[in-house]
Amino acid sequence: MAQQSDDPGTSEGERRAVAALTASGIPFEVTRHGPVRSLAEAAAARGVDPSAIVKSLVVRRGEDDYLFVLVPGGRTIAWPQLRALLGVTRLSMPDAATAKDVTGYERGTITPFGSLRAWPVIADAHVPGSTVSIGAGAHGVAATVHGDDLVRALGATVADVTEPEGAPEGRS
Repeated sequence: MAQQSDDPGTSEGERRAVAALTASGIPFEVTRHGPVRSLAEAAAARGVDPSAIVKSLVVRRGEDDYLFVLVPGGRTIAWPQLRALLGVTRLSMPDAATAKDVTGYERGTITPFGSLRAWPVIADAHVPGSTVSIGAGAHGVAATVHGDDLVRALGATVADVTEPEGAPEGRS
């Protein structure tokens, strides 16, 4: 169920993300929790399995050309697979200041919902099919949604672009 906050303590980022979630028409529930120091703490605070936490990572494809990659908890981008999907030889992750400039969100709060620009979204193949928790524009704020709804609302391309964290180096 959608929840919009009129709380004066709500950050501009959270308001923007929740407004975009509401406008998407998908069912979602906002969870607010205090600071967390790990994936396990975030999952416990949100009441989901760690693998249901979805990180929104900003990837630079070229000059003023970025995209979001939705990465489930416990997984990391498989760079060769992502480059092959996108048909490019080079990708990089911008520094925190650049990521904020191109999304309007600080690192740790980034979400495609309400981003300053509607960059393309790649959702890892593990995102659809179950309930997930995605950041909602502020530290300690998340939206719980069904992965299928998330992919549809964002017009995301679904592909196998991650590998388990700590997998042998096959990336570059």
